[in-house]
Amino acid sequence: MESTLYNLIIIGGGPAGLAAAVDAYDAGERSILILERDTRLGGILNQCIHNGFGLHTFQEELTGPEYAQRFIDQVTERGIAFKLDTMVLSISQAEDGAKEIAAVNEQDGLLLLRAKALVLAMGCRERSRGALNIPGFRPAGIFSAGTAQRLVNIEGYLPGRRVVILGSGDIGLIMARRMTLEGAKVLVCAELMPYSGGLKRNIVQCLDDFNIPLKLSHTVVRIEGKERVEGVVIAQVGPDRKPIPGTEEHYACDTLLLSVGLLPENELTIGLGAEINRITGGPVVNESLETSVPGVFAAGNVLHVHDLVDYVSEEAGLAGECAAAYIQACGENMCAPESDSGQVKITFSGGIRYTVPCSIDPSKIGKWLKIRYRVGDVMTGRKVTLYLDGEPVLTKKRRVMAPGEMEELVLTAKHLEGHPVLTSAEIKIEEDKE
Repeated sequence: MESTLYNLIIIGGGPAGLAAAVDAYDAGERSILILERDTRLGGILNQCIHNGFGLHTFQEELTGPEYAQRFIDQVTERGIAFKLDTMVLSISQAEDGAKEIAAVNEQDGLLLLRAKALVLAMGCRERSRGALNIPGFRPAGIFSAGTAQRLVNIEGYLPGRRVVILGSGDIGLIMARRMTLEGAKVLVCAELMPYSGGLKRNIVQCLDDFNIPLKLSHTVVRIEGKERVEGVVIAQVGPDRKPIPGTEEHYACDTLLLSVGLLPENELTIGLGAEINRITGGPVVNESLETSVPGVFAAGNVLHVHDLVDYVSEEAGLAGECAAAYIQACGENMCAPESDSGQVKITFSGGIRYTVPCSIDPSKIGKWLKIRYRVGDVMTGRKVTLYLDGEPVLTKKRRVMAPGEMEELVLTAKHLEGHPVLTSAEIKIEEDKE
């Protein structure tokens, strides 16, 4: 079966894939194809009908569908090709360096595609009940928060009337408000950790404003009911995250929503052979957002779970630009010539869980580069310092940092002066004693 060649193929037509396509086009690339498994572009934003999107990107407050439409319009105006309802089955690398994709849809049947470069933008999925080991039967009335969001906002169904939410991720917080507005009674939001996993503004706007209690260091220990959820029991947990006997509380309810974490969709990435970061679940990338497989870039929630879609678009735009630059370096060949690697791994300490990118090459950084990181606990009164070759080049004071909100340092060309050959890069979090 004959394969079709594109310079750049983007897997995923959500906010990351759309932004990557637009910026790759604006960087001069014209042979672009977006593959999207849903029946329309926009990804998860199509079911996020609440506002709060676009404040960074468009300097105005938009709903999810409105934000997505801005990028869909840009893709359409540029004439960028896309295929909907198309499932990518596998990705591999040919001997000549080309990336080979097998995909399927109803219209074309089996598709065999080749590309000089790929941008992975498959997004993420929710962690299921099966990963939690909660005792009880498997009655109706247990939903992931994202599934409940789709049922309410797109399908027009109300999943239940009396609701308990396990987990305080942003989707769970938003659904606490949404279910309340639709007439349901949200009894409690229980969070295993001693801090919320969501944005502070969502805790205030979605829980506090509706008098919905948030119980930190609590979890569900039993689900009651066989045919339908009839109640749940929650209990306090200790520092070891195990339930403390005698702290059980019973809630009569018909619905349990799970907002217990998101996992990057990286089965295709793993099949390709790219190195995976064990903390994020996404691929290891350099300053160009290029994975360990040359010519394969990643951005958005497939790389690491973001808290704001504006950051997804910004990151994906960089991936699109870098993919276009890689293709230009390929010339008539299927892959770019290998260059001497000056990659230096970014190390970190003081409570940082991970950084994106994982390594940098100063010679490949333009005017600036955002290094994003996430902490593993709530911290107050700290300073964050970036050291290059042991020399502090950038310090940022942070009054409060929390795992639910991503942090960043902006590395500029000025910071890199005096470090033409970089040997070490480290980010430290220390107490701010000033």
